[in-house]
Amino acid sequence: MNTTSNDLKWFGEGFDGFPKRLPDDCIEYSIYILDSMLQDSTLREQLQQVQKTTHDLTKTLLKEYIWQRDPFRLELVQEDGLSLLRGKSNYGDSVEDEWLVVYILRHLSVRFPELWIKTIDTDGEFLLIEAANALPPWINPEIAENRVWISRGHLLIIPHYVVEKGRHLSGALTPREAHQFIMKDSSRMLLSPSIEAEAFYRLRNYPEQISDNLHHASVKIPRRLVYVLHDNAAYISPAVEAFYLRDPIALRPLQLNVTENFAFPPKDLVTTTVKFTKVGFAQLKSQLFPTPPSWADVLAKASTAKSMAEADLGMKVTAGFEMLVSDPQNQDRKDVREIELLLEDICSGEEKLPSDETIQSWAYPEDNEAWLEIDFNDFEKELAGKGAGFVGGKGFGDTSKQGIIRKMVSRFEDFLNDDDVGSEGDDSSDDTDMDTDEDGSSIVSETEDKELIFDEVQFATMMREMMGLQAETESARSSVRYTPVQPLDCNNGETHDAGDSNEDEEIRQLTEAMEAELQDAGVLKIDDASVASGLDGNDRKLGPRPTLDSEGESETEDKEIDLDYHLAKNLLESFKSQAGMAGPGGNLMGLMGVQMPLDKDDCDDTAGGDG
Repeated sequence: MNTTSNDLKWFGEGFDGFPKRLPDDCIEYSIYILDSMLQDSTLREQLQQVQKTTHDLTKTLLKEYIWQRDPFRLELVQEDGLSLLRGKSNYGDSVEDEWLVVYILRHLSVRFPELWIKTIDTDGEFLLIEAANALPPWINPEIAENRVWISRGHLLIIPHYVVEKGRHLSGALTPREAHQFIMKDSSRMLLSPSIEAEAFYRLRNYPEQISDNLHHASVKIPRRLVYVLHDNAAYISPAVEAFYLRDPIALRPLQLNVTENFAFPPKDLVTTTVKFTKVGFAQLKSQLFPTPPSWADVLAKASTAKSMAEADLGMKVTAGFEMLVSDPQNQDRKDVREIELLLEDICSGEEKLPSDETIQSWAYPEDNEAWLEIDFNDFEKELAGKGAGFVGGKGFGDTSKQGIIRKMVSRFEDFLNDDDVGSEGDDSSDDTDMDTDEDGSSIVSETEDKELIFDEVQFATMMREMMGLQAETESARSSVRYTPVQPLDCNNGETHDAGDSNEDEEIRQLTEAMEAELQDAGVLKIDDASVASGLDGNDRKLGPRPTLDSEGESETEDKEIDLDYHLAKNLLESFKSQAGMAGPGGNLMGLMGVQMPLDKDDCDDTAGGDG
C-alpha cells in the first residue's frame, strides 16, 4: 500500500497533520509582499506598517460596528521562509461580516499597491463562485486554487496557458508556483472587468452598508447590564449566540426562582436602546422562549403591547448574558472574563451604576423593524421578476437584499434561455481537458461526432408520444417511426456507402421493435377507456370527458382534446406529493405563471383536524 500517494505522512513516518480545511463559516485571508529583492527584515517592517495601518483603519471605519463572532485581525507569521500577514475570522450566520472583510482587504490593496492578497472561505475560492456567471470555461475548482488574487483594488487571475520553466501551468498551482509567477509575470495575469464586477457585486454599497448591518431596539433590562453593554456593545453578540444555541444544561440556572446567585437578576430594570447585529436581532425575535419564573412578574406588569415587547426582548437578552457567564465552558473566554471583572468592580463599589439621566443620554434612536416583515406574495413576485423592486418601487424586506434576489432571478432566466446549455449545465469545451501532444498542439479524434445528425421534428414527435401527448395530425403520429437522414459527404455531396445504410436500417428496425413493444404495453395508447380508467374521484373534475353517441363514436372525433388527462393527472399528483413544500411540480407551474391551488380534500381534512 502506498502511504504517500495523497501527500500525507502516516503515523511513524513523520505525520504532519491531516489535509488542511477551514471550519464552517470561516474566512481566511493572507497578505503578501512578493518582491525577491527585499530582505526579510525589510519585508517584516513593511508588513508591520500595513498591520498598524489596518488597525487604525478598522478603528475608524468600524468604530461602532459589532461583529457576529470574530473581528478582522492580522498576525505576522512566516510560511515556507516567507513573512506574511494572515488572519482568520468566523462570521457565524452573518454573511455580511465575510463581505466586510473582503471590503477591508480590497481597501488595503488600494492603499498599498505592493500588496498581493489571497482570501478563501469554507467553500474555497468564493470570489470565483460569486463570478461563476462570467468565468471562462477553463476555470474549474480543480485548478482554481492559488490563482485568484487581489491587488490595487482589482481581481487578478493567473492564466492557465502560460509555460513556466518548460511546463504548462494548466493544473493546480502550489503557493510557491503562484508566488513565482507573480514576481516574474504579474503583467500577464487575467484582469476581466466582467469577472471583477460579478465577484465584487456585494461590495457595491460599501462603506455605507456597514451601518445598515446594525439595528437598535428598545429593551427593558437590569441597570447593571446597561452598564456592561455601555462599556463594550460587542458583548451582545456572544450573549445572543448563547441564547440562540442554548441547551437544557444552560437553562438550569434560569429555572430557579431564587435570584441571589444571578449575575443579572431581574431587579432595578430600566428601559433603554441596545445595539444588535441584524442577524442577532432576528435570532432573538424569532425564538419562542418560555418565561423563566424570575421574569413572570415583570411580564405580567406590562400594560401595553410596546412595553410587553420591550420586556420580552429584554428577558431574552438578560437570559443570554446569564447563560453566557454561568456556563463553565465559557470561563476561559476573553469576553466572559471582562464581564466578570466589570461585575466585580460594581460589587466592590469601585464603579457606580449609571443614573436614569445618564442612561437616557446613552440611548440611540430606535430603528424601524419593517425589514423583518416579508409578505410572501411580494416575495413570489420578486422571484418572478414582477415585484415593486423591479420597477422602482420599495419592494419588500431589506432593500439591500433585493438586488441580490434580482441578480439570482436574472441569472436563472438567462440559463433557461441559453440554447447552448444542456441538461447537465454548460457543455462548453474545457481547454484543460483537451488531449495535447508533446509540443502542446491539440489532438482531435477523427471519429469524434463525425456523423451525428439530430432531427428536431422527429425528436419532438417521439417525446410527445412518450409523454402521453396526442400528435396534432395523423401524419405527425406516423412520423414517429425513424427515417434515417442521409448525411452528405463534405467532399462530393454523395450519400454514405452501403455499410452506413445497413447500420441505419438496423437502427430503424430496432426503433420499430421498441415502438411495437410500447404499443402492446399501452404506453403510447391514448383513448377514452384509458382516460376513464386512469381517473377517479376528484381527478374527473379536471375537465369535460368526451361522450359517446348512439353508434359508439366520440362526439369529439377528429377534434383535438383541449386537456390531456394523463399529463394533468401526473402534474397534479406531483404537486400534491410536495405536501406544501417546494418541488418540481410547483416550480414548473410557477415558471409558467400558474398558481396551483391546495387540494380540496386536504383543506377539508386540515380544517376538520383543527376543529
